[in-house]
Amino acid sequence: MDFNMKKLASDAGIFFTRAVQFTEEKFGQAEKTELDAHFENLLARADSTKNWTEKILRQTEVLLQPNPSARVEEFLYEKLDRKVPSRVTNGELLAQYMADAASELGPTTPYGKTLIKVAEAEKQLGAAERDFIHTASISFLTPLRNFLEGDWKTISKERRLLQNRRLDLDACKARLKKAKAAEAKATTVPDFQETRPRNYILSASASALWNDEVDKAEQELRVAQTEFDRQAEVTRLLLEGISSTHVNHLRCLHEFVKSQTTYYAQCYRHMLDLQKQLGRFPGTFVGTTEPASPPLSSTSPTTAAATMPVVPSVASLAPPGEASLCLEEVAPPASGTRKARVLYDYEAADSSELALLADEVGLVPQGGAGMGWVRSSLGAGIRHMRPGGALLGKQGPAG
Repeated sequence: MDFNMKKLASDAGIFFTRAVQFTEEKFGQAEKTELDAHFENLLARADSTKNWTEKILRQTEVLLQPNPSARVEEFLYEKLDRKVPSRVTNGELLAQYMADAASELGPTTPYGKTLIKVAEAEKQLGAAERDFIHTASISFLTPLRNFLEGDWKTISKERRLLQNRRLDLDACKARLKKAKAAEAKATTVPDFQETRPRNYILSASASALWNDEVDKAEQELRVAQTEFDRQAEVTRLLLEGISSTHVNHLRCLHEFVKSQTTYYAQCYRHMLDLQKQLGRFPGTFVGTTEPASPPLSSTSPTTAAATMPVVPSVASLAPPGEASLCLEEVAPPASGTRKARVLYDYEAADSSELALLADEVGLVPQGGAGMGWVRSSLGAGIRHMRPGGALLGKQGPAG
């Protein structure tokens, strides 16, 4: 193999110079060329875009495929440029188990018929999930992955090249600074104790050498500055392209939301149809044929009122022909007492009870423990009540 030793030596020298410059910058022994604020903001935004794109991509992959082993397998197939084998979804696998169970336990029994219907619905859910994963992978995951594996790699490459150009520029600046300092020192007339022409000749020769070194360093500095400016412009254009990347990712995000909405709508429709079918089976245990909590978008006030369970009121529990007790007629408890209304006439059985007349309203002790007194608002006098605070009628206790 033919090696270019001169090029190899030159590359080794450049690498060593950059390493020395980078080390001196880290220890604060060399000056560093700073980029402008706008360029720094572009770099920060690009880094933030890359980091969050990676996190969103990874978490979306977890959402679409929760099994980590399956994700690793798919990753290996992609790296080997091989087609990922078709995988059965969890819904389709559950549908297969239910269908097999129905076949063994009896497809004509109520349980077997229900298993078959649920298996069909689960199979439809699995197919919908498969379509959603495929659509989301193409419309959302692929653009994010293309950015990380394409555009971002190009940006990273140009940034590393810009870093090298900056190190070369700063090394040229340091070399020129040292050459100028040596030239100034050489041009100074030495203070000799004795006058010898040889010393003056050596001083003049050194001054000429350092003058040539300064000219060479200035030339190298101009070349390094030109290369640095050109590379900075290329990198800046690539960083400004992050705005176009954001626009593209925004469009992909809308596509992802659309596919997810379609998927969940299909799932809801399949399950609603299944619930209606199960409600038609005789002997099938179904609480209601309507969804327990229908979506807000499809629920009107009338429908919501119709699907809510009806709780019987106190008035509906009263015997026919009797006047119902309105809440407005009962005042809130005051001073440990509350009002009560007698529903039926009652004759006292002994001295511990009190004879009451219907429609009397009186004060009952709050809690009703022990013996209490009731004063009738109809002027019927003072009568006793049974312990516990219940007003009695002739047909038994009445609250």
